[in-house]
Amino acid sequence: MGDVDGSWVTDGDADGVAGAVVASAPDAIVAFDRDLAVVSWNAAAERLFGWQAEELVGKRAPIVPRELMAEHNAVLERVRTGGRVSLRSRRYHRDGRLLDVRVDTSALRSPTGALLGYVSVYHSVEDDDAAQGGAARRARLVRRLTDVVADINADLDLPIVLDRIAASLTELTGADAGAFASIEGDRLRLVGLHRLPEEARGSTAELATSLVGKLLRTGRPVLLETGVGDGCEEPLRAYVPGVHTIAVGLAAVGGRPYGALYALFARHRASHVELELLELLAGHVGIAVGNAMAYQEAVRQRAHERAVFDACADGIAVLDGESRVVRWNAAAAELTGLTAAEVIGKPPPFPLPAPGEKLTFRLPSGRWLDVLCNEIPETGEAVVDFRDVTRAKELEEAKDLFLAVTGHELRTPITIVRGFASTLDRRWDALSDAERRSAVRTIAERANALGRLMDHLLLGAWAGTGALTITTEPFDLGERIRAATLGLPALSDRHRIEVDVQPGLPLVHGDALATEILLGQLLENAFKYSPDGGLIRVAAWAEGDRVVVVVEDEGVGIAPADRERIFERFVQADSGNRRRFGGVGLGLYIVRSLARAQGGEVTAHPRPGGGTRMRVVLPCAVPDSGQGKQKAPMTTDQ
Repeated sequence: MGDVDGSWVTDGDADGVAGAVVASAPDAIVAFDRDLAVVSWNAAAERLFGWQAEELVGKRAPIVPRELMAEHNAVLERVRTGGRVSLRSRRYHRDGRLLDVRVDTSALRSPTGALLGYVSVYHSVEDDDAAQGGAARRARLVRRLTDVVADINADLDLPIVLDRIAASLTELTGADAGAFASIEGDRLRLVGLHRLPEEARGSTAELATSLVGKLLRTGRPVLLETGVGDGCEEPLRAYVPGVHTIAVGLAAVGGRPYGALYALFARHRASHVELELLELLAGHVGIAVGNAMAYQEAVRQRAHERAVFDACADGIAVLDGESRVVRWNAAAAELTGLTAAEVIGKPPPFPLPAPGEKLTFRLPSGRWLDVLCNEIPETGEAVVDFRDVTRAKELEEAKDLFLAVTGHELRTPITIVRGFASTLDRRWDALSDAERRSAVRTIAERANALGRLMDHLLLGAWAGTGALTITTEPFDLGERIRAATLGLPALSDRHRIEVDVQPGLPLVHGDALATEILLGQLLENAFKYSPDGGLIRVAAWAEGDRVVVVVEDEGVGIAPADRERIFERFVQADSGNRRRFGGVGLGLYIVRSLARAQGGEVTAHPRPGGGTRMRVVLPCAVPDSGQGKQKAPMTTDQ
């Protein structure tokens, strides 16, 4: 970018890129001409020395102390004759302070080799010291890690090893407490502790909802989590007040995840160094644990087998060569209702499938089991694994029932519509005007019933797939309640309607149409399930930032065991109700789906004195929140 006589020129795009690189460099870069006048002074130089570029370009920079001028000239002479000089020195800041810096100086030459000037790169010695200090600290910790690993491997009693792991973890990372949790099936168990109360030892949690489960799903070796957690972390937090960060690292034995190290921080933040040490320690933990397990296998094998056997969520039975039970785990007792004492020495209470095949069997209790059986050639024994599939069978039966019930519900109105339509077609002239009107009215009523049935089927299908969307915006719930109940008194001379809406009821943030469907279904149920008449009461009031709506009737009521089941698809409170009251069992499933889609909830309760109280809670609209209409997919946890 210059010629032989030292003049400066622009070389187009390449020079523009070079200028951008210099301007954005993290180190201070200063270019001088042959007379030591500044020709380039980047942003980092402005930050380091305090002078702006426009103040120094074309002038000598007053940064070299007088006593170091000879050193400075010697450096320039050295780079003028070839080479590059790097040294630690001092330079002035604009405010008069002397800065400890490292200076790298080289010659600036033209493409033909002519000397154009000099380039010096400066960076603070403090930064070097900090980096060197960090590296030294890391080296010390890594050396200490070697000692820690040796100490861990010195003992082969597994409980002692696990406690030493937890203690070493806090020493290396500076954590306020440490723990080791082993993975046992679908559970986590705290087996190693340091700076935690002994009462925490042995506590368990679900693997799937823990940080370890999250770590397994991500495939990473370590995880740093801040804020409130779930699973195994919650009891740990309770034992260490003020915990704000938890670091977790996986430990593997034989290539398989065996457990996890927990480091709990309350007084300082964990850095990448702590995470790196956690990962290194976790890698060595697998070796130490594997050694301890191998050493103790001979004396503790049976106990370990029993622990795994009993902790398994599936029912497991071991059969001898005569297919008689010799071992029976806790899950097997829970699933079958038979204790080990009742089955040991006898055949299992279900038939056995061929090895490698699956048999589905229903117990006398009504519970369905999937049974698998595999032989142990070395001992002539067999292992039987069985699990509860009642829920899946119920869903399968519910689908079959849905098809049967839907066919029945459709057949009746279709038969009536077809019959009256055929009568009108064949005997129109023979019928009186009143008879024709009655037939047409019947056809219209049955067509409306078919429409409502199809609406329920579609809403139930959309709710189940999450395909239904709602529009949320503030609306007047009291107005919707009054509109929904306006024509109800004329529907039945056996029912009394009472509406009680709190004056000044706040607006609700939700979907007005979805809420109309919700209210309509609850009112329809109230009429349907109180066939002998009585009071139907609708009330609404505010509770904090929510609005509560209740729909009460004096009807048949709901058994306590059914108060959650009625919100499932294809379910009615009593199987006899389907024949007595009709319907496909989708109404309350749709009601709960619509309520939850709006951030609310619906629950069923007994009404004092008999009957049912349905309670709906919806969020209030936030005043002046700026919330407009928002479309959101409707999701449910059904």
